Parts: sequence; structure tokens; C-alpha cells
Amino acid sequence: MKTILKIVRKEFQQFRRDPKMFGIILIAPVVQLILLGYAATLDVNSVHTIIYDQDKSSSSRKLIEKFESSGFFSIDYYAENYAQLTKQLDNGNALFALVIPHNFEKGIERKETVYLQAIFDASDGNTASIASGYVIQIISKYSQNLLLSSMDRTGNKIIPAGQIVAEPRVWYNPNLKTRNFMVPGIVGLLLSIITLLLTSLAVVKEKEIGTLEQLIVTPIKPYQLILGKLIPFVLLGFVAIIIVIAAMWVVFSIEVRGSLVFLFACSFLYILSTLGLGLFVSTISKTQQQAMMIAIFVILMPMVYLSGFAFPIENMPAVIQFVSYAVPLRYFINIVRGVILKGIGFNELWLDGVVLFFIGVFILFLSSRRFQKRLE
Repeated sequence: MKTILKIVRKEFQQFRRDPKMFGIILIAPVVQLILLGYAATLDVNSVHTIIYDQDKSSSSRKLIEKFESSGFFSIDYYAENYAQLTKQLDNGNALFALVIPHNFEKGIERKETVYLQAIFDASDGNTASIASGYVIQIISKYSQNLLLSSMDRTGNKIIPAGQIVAEPRVWYNPNLKTRNFMVPGIVGLLLSIITLLLTSLAVVKEKEIGTLEQLIVTPIKPYQLILGKLIPFVLLGFVAIIIVIAAMWVVFSIEVRGSLVFLFACSFLYILSTLGLGLFVSTISKTQQQAMMIAIFVILMPMVYLSGFAFPIENMPAVIQFVSYAVPLRYFINIVRGVILKGIGFNELWLDGVVLFFIGVFILFLSSRRFQKRLE
């Protein structure tokens, strides 16, 4: 035990002598959380809009005012013909174009069905879909107001037929902000970067400067060296989690609704996987540049893509969904979002924790065995 503690102390002394590493561990997670928290959002708060009003009536102006007052549409241009409208959409100056036809007001007065043309730049399908929902909602409400106004003028008191009405109740994210969904997942992403990347770089750095060979010739057993190397990164990982959770609460007002004890316990289980992967990368890399490239492009990026961090796993092909079951980040992100957003704990997430434990032990065991063979 004393030998392991001495190795751990040596690792922390190396961190203290390297100010850049200290900044990466303690400052970088907060900076990345803030940047990703504000950048990683799918909310559509401003839809740049073109209006082609062929009717130019009071009714068409009222409809345009509905779009302006909604807070989601920014009317940037009024076109005089389809050529101008097309040019603005082609140049990417607008996402949405509304064409109000001739006789729009007359059609309303005659109680006829009036057709509007809504043109979207659907290069980004998700953004166009959200904007389309806004448009449908505004036009539907405008049409309903016209119907009620017409009934009041004519004195028509016809009781409408029975209807089925759904009253939505939004749980866990009442404001429907994408940020509230994305930011908790960033906890898992940052923990992966710190433990996986720094572990692989630290071990490979020992190879480059020759200190690893000096440790090998000393009477230190392989398991003591492995534990002495990995324990500091476990502690640093927990420090990073604490910093990120605090910054998440201060900057984005996102509180942890569930048990912090359960969250930290699952974080430890996840760290087993990332440390094992970092140890594996160190065994196949000869330089720090190689270790960084392998850790990022071969391990970290596929984990992010297949974990459900940004892309719903349910929308992936069946083969990719099957592969994602082997990705530890998938289970950890599910746990983090469940604990932080929903306030659920062991009773609901125990299976994810058990799978995370077995994956972590398996990866760490194989990586440790390979590392020992390289030492021998």
C-alpha cells in the first residue's frame, strides 16, 4: 500500500509541476461546459422570414403582425416577386418564406378556404421542422380567431360537436429547452475526455522521457504501478464532476434533482471503463500525438456518436443500435440525465449501473493484462 501511495504522490507532483495540465483538469471543464451548453442547442428562437404579400390588405397585414408578435419570426425582407424570394432563399438569408395570395381578404369575407404558400429552406431538416410547427400553430390560431369573430358578428350560437382534447403536461423540462437535455450529457463527455485522454497521455509521456523504464527496473509489482497510475485520475475525475455540476447550477440553473451519492457511485463505475480504455491506448501508442489521435478519433468520437448524447439511438439503424449496447457512455448518459433531470435513482437505473460495472471491470481487466505484458 505504501508503494502505491508513493506512486500516487509522484503523479500529483508531476501535475503540480505542469501548470498546463492543472489548467486542463480544473479550468477546461468549466470553459467547455459553458461553450457546449450555449452552442449545443436545437432550439429555434429566431426564424429569418421573407414575406411576399400579393394581397396587401388589412387582413394580410394582421396575419403578418401575428408572425412578428410571436417572438419566433424575424421578418427581414419583403419580396415583390418570386424571383426576389427565390434569390433570398438560395443565398441562405432566410429560412422561411410566406406567400399571401391575391384575394386573400376577399376569400376570408366569402368564407372560402384560402391557401397560403409556406416555403422552407429544409437544408437543416430539424430546424425547418420546428419552424414549420410554429407556422402551423400561428395560422391555425389566426384561422380559429376568424371563425369565432364571424360567429360573433352573425350571432351564430351553434354548439360545436363533442371533441377529444389533449391537455399537455410537460414534465422534467417544462420550458422545452434543448439545453436542459444537452448540458447533463456534457458531464459524461467531459469526464470521458479527462480520464481517457489524460490517462493515455500520462503513461505515454513516461515512455517518451524514459521514466517508465526506470520504474520497471525497480521492485514495483505491475499491479502497484497500474493502481498508482490510475488512482490520481479517479480523484481528478471526481473533482471535475464536482466542478461541472457546480458550474451547471450557477450558469444554467440546472440542479441535480436526484441522489448525488448514486450519481457519484455510477460515475466511478464509468471511470473504470474510461481508465481501462486510456490504459489500452497507452499500450498501442509510442508518442503522445499517437495516443491523442487514437483516443479522440478511434474511441471518443464513436462513443459520443453512439451514446445518444446528440443523436437519438432509436433513430439509428438496427445494426448500429445493437453496437451501441457495448458503449459505456450510453448507460452513463442515461443515468446522468435520469438523476439530474428526472430525480430518479437506483430503483429505476440499477440495470444501467450493473451493465456499466461489468463493462468497466471487463475493459479495465483486459487493458491491465495487456499493460502488464508490455511491462514484462
